[in-house]
Amino acid sequence: MPRVTKAEPTTQQHRRSRTTVVTFLGAVVRPLGDWMPIAGAVDLLAQAGLDAPSVRTAVHRLKRNGWLTSESRGGIRGYALTSTALTTLAAGDEVIWHARKPADLADGWCIVNFGVPEAMRAKRHQLRAHLSHLGFGNVGTALWIAPARMREAAERAVTELGLESYAAIFVGGYHGTQDLTELVYSSWDLAAIDQSYRDFIAAHSDLADRLESEAPSGRHAFTTYLDIVGRWRKLPFRDPGLPHEVLAPGWSAPAAAALFERLVAALEKPALTHANAHWPAG
Repeated sequence: MPRVTKAEPTTQQHRRSRTTVVTFLGAVVRPLGDWMPIAGAVDLLAQAGLDAPSVRTAVHRLKRNGWLTSESRGGIRGYALTSTALTTLAAGDEVIWHARKPADLADGWCIVNFGVPEAMRAKRHQLRAHLSHLGFGNVGTALWIAPARMREAAERAVTELGLESYAAIFVGGYHGTQDLTELVYSSWDLAAIDQSYRDFIAAHSDLADRLESEAPSGRHAFTTYLDIVGRWRKLPFRDPGLPHEVLAPGWSAPAAAALFERLVAALEKPALTHANAHWPAG
């Protein structure tokens, strides 16, 4: 029993470290040239609350998973983002920014239907989790739906798992008799998603006002920016970015996205300036 008690915080810590490092890669490393110095990254992530062993463990695992490759620049040891990392981060951007622009109802829907045999049950569960993570809703047994623009993401998910022979992907319009709003609200927990946006607004509106009246700089700008991006990026991953015609009145995603834009406008430049000082010749 004591082993379980000790292992749980360690697992949570590893998960938090990896999440923070991935946010750092996307929000900071990419804009600064797709490469990071080891010492500089450790220093910056320490400012964000991660200790050096946690950072090195997260980086080692990302390297093992093909996200990072060792590369020295100017005699400084560091890591470069691989094509796998860049592709995955770009795909994540597609999801992260969905909340800014609802899908066009006229574009139709992407439907994924699969019949994975019991012998491949683990991959079946992986596909379900992957589709859910991408923002697909579950309409019925092995039947998932999202706006049509998610077709390429669905194809990648199926291909990465090697399930091309067991999945069918369709794109088209809705022609059923059931009310479309009722259908989508039964396929996604949209009430919970809406509440998460409302919570973000409640937690950060005052901060946005303060930042616009008092320009941040240095470490404060960097740590605040990384925290805001880390908190925000979780929300659109739950949001399928549905057309506004099928959403209930008062849907809070647009207001939350507008607030996020204000925060980014105030924080991004000074945060990257602070981070760049930890790069060679920064």
